[in-house]
Amino acid sequence: MDKNIKSETISRRQALKLAAGGTLGILSGCAINPVTGQQQLMLVSEQQEIQMDRQNSPHQFSADYGEVQDSRVSNYITKVGVSLSSSSHRPNMPYSFRCVNANYVNAYAFPGGSIACTRGILVTLENEAELAALLGHEIGHVNARHTASRMSSAIAVQGIVAVGVGVAATQDSRLVPLAAGLGGIGAGMLLASYSRSDERQADSLGMEYMDNAGYDPEGMVGLMEELEKLHKSKPSFVQQMFASHPMSSERYATAVKKRDTVYANSHGKLLRERYMDNIASIRKIKPAIEEMQKGEGAMRKKSYNEAEEHFSKALRIAPNDYAGLLLMSKCQLAQGKAKEGLHYAQQAKNRYPQEAQALHLTGMLSLENRQFKQALSNFDAYEKRLPGNPMTTFYKGVSYEALGNREMAANEYYRFIKVNNQGDYAKHAYDRLVGWGYLQ
Repeated sequence: MDKNIKSETISRRQALKLAAGGTLGILSGCAINPVTGQQQLMLVSEQQEIQMDRQNSPHQFSADYGEVQDSRVSNYITKVGVSLSSSSHRPNMPYSFRCVNANYVNAYAFPGGSIACTRGILVTLENEAELAALLGHEIGHVNARHTASRMSSAIAVQGIVAVGVGVAATQDSRLVPLAAGLGGIGAGMLLASYSRSDERQADSLGMEYMDNAGYDPEGMVGLMEELEKLHKSKPSFVQQMFASHPMSSERYATAVKKRDTVYANSHGKLLRERYMDNIASIRKIKPAIEEMQKGEGAMRKKSYNEAEEHFSKALRIAPNDYAGLLLMSKCQLAQGKAKEGLHYAQQAKNRYPQEAQALHLTGMLSLENRQFKQALSNFDAYEKRLPGNPMTTFYKGVSYEALGNREMAANEYYRFIKVNNQGDYAKHAYDRLVGWGYLQ
């Protein structure tokens, strides 16, 4: 495995040793849960949680089109998040908070404390207390070590800790290369669905942290109401959230009961006006976000003409929107319009030069347009900005091969098969290395 993307969590040999060790190995892997104070199976250390987070979260945030570019929104989300995490059970974790440009309705947390909410969910919330409920819930997952606990159970039962390459959601074979280039490394496992028990505990912790920070517990009730309404009226918009955060009427009822009993004497605040003021730039383009949501739904159904219409409407409302430009670029690629797709990808790159996804998409579309030097330049820039994606090495190999530089192409193909030796891409790389005499 290449040293630049090798996981520093637990080696396969260590995992198998733990699995083979039976009861003795499991008992030696127990730890005190910071929330319950009780012992639990824990084969992933806090430092390993942080390391996995640092390796994987940047890829997911980029797949979600990066952090919003309005510093007022970013600072506001961070301020609310810190007010909650500072009085949590693990206040010393390296928390970070952001709103990403994704249009779907969701929020998620990596095990080391990197937390994101999408702009798609921000435009559905009504006040700061609901935002606090959302972030408090995610902080609850970090504090209860839900991801580390799930991974520890998998290690103990199967001896497996290998983390696969996650890819951007798509159901179209023509977008598979694109998706493979944009996914998070291991994000799929780290952000897998929580159990209903985990969700109940995170809800309870979220309400506790809200109360500690001076928010009205009605915020949690309101959050549940908003999500349930969306689930009934626009189920596709909350599909990813409900997949990773199972919802139920029981969770809503529990929030209501706790509001009326445990927190009956709470005098916290809702802060609607402050919330609306601070997310004004996102609320301003809500119609564009809704058009993008519809367009992404059409893309999933392979209705590309319909998707293009929605993305066109979105860009008329918000012509410089980074996510909108990239979505239109992907839509053009899906229709075989590589030249038009490249145009939109380059616009997106100019609009948000610090964000990596546009670099990768520009590289992909440059390949489609046989602009191999431009493709290589963009893949190099992407790899410097966001290292650790094995697909980038594969496409660099393709670029070098097209330019006639066999030695550099072989180097990139070899790097690729060291971390990914299955599937069509690995076969292409392997066949080239054998054909060129680099492998027997």
